[in-house]
Amino acid sequence: MSVSLDHRRRISQWLQRVPWMFAGMRFGLQVVQPRFTAGVVGVVMNREEKILLVEHVFHPQTPWGLPGGWLERGEAPILALQRELREETGIQVSICYPLLIETGYYYRTHLDIAFLCRAESDVSCLSSELLDYRWASLDDLPPMLPFHRAAILSSQYQRKPEV
Repeated sequence: MSVSLDHRRRISQWLQRVPWMFAGMRFGLQVVQPRFTAGVVGVVMNREEKILLVEHVFHPQTPWGLPGGWLERGEAPILALQRELREETGIQVSICYPLLIETGYYYRTHLDIAFLCRAESDVSCLSSELLDYRWASLDDLPPMLPFHRAAILSSQYQRKPEV
């Protein structure tokens, strides 16, 4: 269905005169649109090009993987990752760029986002969600969630030169 420019302009003008109508339309869209949760993980590389792996309490089948967590409502993915890394490990990182985005492994209404990160400090603490950590090379990866492995492999192919 094609709506003429004149018709669209009248709708726009009407919405400008009745702003609460637009707020109502936006609320209606939020009710009917699918809802997603989102999580972020970091492929954190140190100066020796080793990858930070953490042992998760709540991943009983594949406890080793990348550090990260879920976004809070309205939180930007990069800020969420920095917060999660700080809370879980105390590490400070610079985030380089996104590596991979996929729908969730367990839930189709979940998005997983992976970023390449550079460690600016070392691990200084472990949260109650983690049992241990280690720095691993690419040929020393334990079994882990498919998204975590794909993010690590993606980091090897998408590495951009340092500026």
